[in-house]
Amino acid sequence: MKLFYYQRGDHQPNFGDELNPWLWPKLRPDLFSQDEQDSADSTVFVGTGTLLNDRLPERVGANSRLIVFSTGAGYEQPLKQIPDRWQICCVRGPLSARQLGLPPEKAITDGGILIARVFAPSGSRQGCSFMPHIHSAAPAAESWQRICLQANIRYIDPRWPIEEVLQAIGTSELLLAEAMHGAIAADALRVPWMPVVTTPRIYPFKWQDWCASMNVPYRPYRLPPLADYPRWGRGIRSGLVAAQHWIGATVESGLSTTQYALLENPALIAQSLLRISQKHSYLSDDKTFEARLENLQTRLAQLH
Repeated sequence: MKLFYYQRGDHQPNFGDELNPWLWPKLRPDLFSQDEQDSADSTVFVGTGTLLNDRLPERVGANSRLIVFSTGAGYEQPLKQIPDRWQICCVRGPLSARQLGLPPEKAITDGGILIARVFAPSGSRQGCSFMPHIHSAAPAAESWQRICLQANIRYIDPRWPIEEVLQAIGTSELLLAEAMHGAIAADALRVPWMPVVTTPRIYPFKWQDWCASMNVPYRPYRLPPLADYPRWGRGIRSGLVAAQHWIGATVESGLSTTQYALLENPALIAQSLLRISQKHSYLSDDKTFEARLENLQTRLAQLH
């Protein structure tokens, strides 16, 4: 069986996508081909990622047998129909199930919570960490590192190796997460988390889908984009989503977004991160978490 997952065109690794080749072979080493060039098994496994859209048949091959396991719908255009050779074991959440016309029982949660079965961080938990989305980290990692240093908050880069990210999350007392799979990993490791949005490019549908699957709300805290984000990443364009983000960021952060866009002030952003870290955090309750974990494990064990 072969793994399919999103790989960025710029070849930068991204935590949520790179979970796939790290996680699934650990859970079911018997299922996955050790040789990526092995064409004897044409079955394709699609795991974590927001990949269920009209482009997926083309990307995996129209005649491939496909196993969909905890994947999310979104981006591009919705799938018009599910090909006959696809086996939908489960999807990320109820919004994905509804978009695809699947029965509610197909919605479990994102497979990333299975991290709980294969990784245990070493060391005690200390302090708060911040993990941006890859689209925020790629152009502005150095700026975020400086801001986090001023706020005495640990910076976690989504491009780091998987176990380095997991160790950093697992030894935090709280994770401020713009990267959704950062929050998923935190929930898996039972670390409280808070959603933070720094750009209108963040896609709320996938967050809402996963949060609904875990019975937690999605109420992100917003900050203005950094000056070194590309123009489209800062929302400098017309559009309701961009306008809502900037207005919300002004209200929630107490910053003047006009001033901030012209004169970047890391100290103000650091203060805002600190304020956010003192607000209400989230963590799925133990009963819900264990039920989702057990359900995923059972369905994964049934694959052959």
